[in-house]
Amino acid sequence: MITAETMLARRSVRSYDGRPIEAETLEKVKGFADRIQNPFGIPVRFVFLDAKEKGLSSPVLTGEPLYVAGKVDKVPYGDVAFGFAMEELLLFAWSLGLGSVWIGGTMKRELFEKAAGLEAGERMPCVSPLGYAAGKRSLRETIMRRGVGADGRLPGERLFFDGDFSTPLAGKALEPWGEVLELVRWAPSAVNKQPWRLVLREGRFHFYLKHDKGYVSEVVGDLQKIDMGIALCHFVLGAQAMGREAAVAVEDPVIPAPEGVEYIASVFI
Repeated sequence: MITAETMLARRSVRSYDGRPIEAETLEKVKGFADRIQNPFGIPVRFVFLDAKEKGLSSPVLTGEPLYVAGKVDKVPYGDVAFGFAMEELLLFAWSLGLGSVWIGGTMKRELFEKAAGLEAGERMPCVSPLGYAAGKRSLRETIMRRGVGADGRLPGERLFFDGDFSTPLAGKALEPWGEVLELVRWAPSAVNKQPWRLVLREGRFHFYLKHDKGYVSEVVGDLQKIDMGIALCHFVLGAQAMGREAAVAVEDPVIPAPEGVEYIASVFI
């Protein structure tokens, strides 16, 4: 089981020490990847690519020995399913001592898609390096983290709401869910936008996406819907780590939402 400690501890790693991953550890990661399921029942397929053998690199990385690429069919909720499944894989890899970072654009996409064997009707929204973190971050990584505010997050009152979007979730209403929501708050997202908004109503958490411009393309899909899958992953795994079962369903509660905010899914506990 992926623990709450793993979710809070994981950080994006862009500087690697170049060591190959031990065969036993890599087999554990590959086996876990084959078993991952997501709440939407949409297959997400993972391909592991040797960086040197395939001639793969990214200008924001150093020393990475391996990449994992994820592929998903171009279907409704494919982006959300992809985010859920890949985040679960990267969390598991972290629990084994392996660093990673979501890469959606800073790469020669055509090379990665060819290496991953991308087929018609599929997308490869993102990849991630896998490897052992270098002892010291590169200057490039330090600047990038500072630029996106990687070590900060929005406060809970801007993300979590009670009943409707006008009432922040606080006090006694927040207490039973505080630990799980903190795991959601610290989930990674594209340039740390944290586009998720959660509304608690009648014991169910309803996940909404606050759209920003510039995150949708035919090639990549919708990066912010991938972020929603990541947030859902943190919620579901966090609930499980605390002994609670969490089921995801698409059942719109029709809560009036601000402009540019879209319902995505609900979690029943």
